[in-house]
Amino acid sequence: MQPIATSWEKIEKFQARPDDLLIATYPKAGTTWMQEIIDSIMNDGEVEQTRRAPTHVRSPFLEICSPPPVPSGIDMLEKTPSPRLVKTHLPYDLVPQSFWQQKCKVIYVARNAKDNAVSYYFFDKMNKTQPDPGTWDEYVLRFLKGDVAWGSWFDHVLGWWNARDKHDVLYVFYEDMKEDPKREIRKVMRFLGKNLPEDAVEKIYQHTSFSAMKENPMANYSSFPSNLLDQTLSPFMRKGQVADWMNHFTESQNEIFDEEYRRRMEGSTLKFRSIL
Repeated sequence: MQPIATSWEKIEKFQARPDDLLIATYPKAGTTWMQEIIDSIMNDGEVEQTRRAPTHVRSPFLEICSPPPVPSGIDMLEKTPSPRLVKTHLPYDLVPQSFWQQKCKVIYVARNAKDNAVSYYFFDKMNKTQPDPGTWDEYVLRFLKGDVAWGSWFDHVLGWWNARDKHDVLYVFYEDMKEDPKREIRKVMRFLGKNLPEDAVEKIYQHTSFSAMKENPMANYSSFPSNLLDQTLSPFMRKGQVADWMNHFTESQNEIFDEEYRRRMEGSTLKFRSIL
């Protein structure tokens, strides 16, 4: 996170364009999946067009400042023609103001906290730009405290939930996407003002399935340097399941997590499935 902090002034002053679409998530909440769905919709279901470049080129990561040879997100975005798909993990309060001034549309994907924590742990094991995550037992407590990159899951999902009434935000749940992908694809289509035929929806559904994306070199980050993402330690696309947390949480961890979850989410209308 240090490179992001060092480049913060440049990120904060980023100039959005009116037709930018911001794809916002907490890390490991279905970001790449949603990026692929949106790119497929914007290409009218002609999914072969999505193979023109890897995900991080088609939908640059706003705040990322990776070591060379990977260019910064802002450098890539400044060279990207409109309409741009912009990825961010920033909490609502830190999003550059130009997105709101330009009245940009935002699609936010939220994933239940326990599955999100498990996925983030395995990602941090293979993500060489982050410190070693330590043991799972240590990581659960750090996740609950928000002592991970991009901060507190609670602050993130609640901040964006509360932003729905202020801006043009479509709030999507990962669990809904898994339950009925075509329904959620249609929901995104409507939000983007697209009316594609059913055969295009079917093509997008097939193209953006977990198994298809796991084998797609333009979506599975296999083109990324191994000194940044070491997929021999854990694949970027690992399981993509709902309730995988049950295979990792001990009874004690679950009790601690549930207690903190109730405390932090009390009074909010935001409800997740597969949590308690």
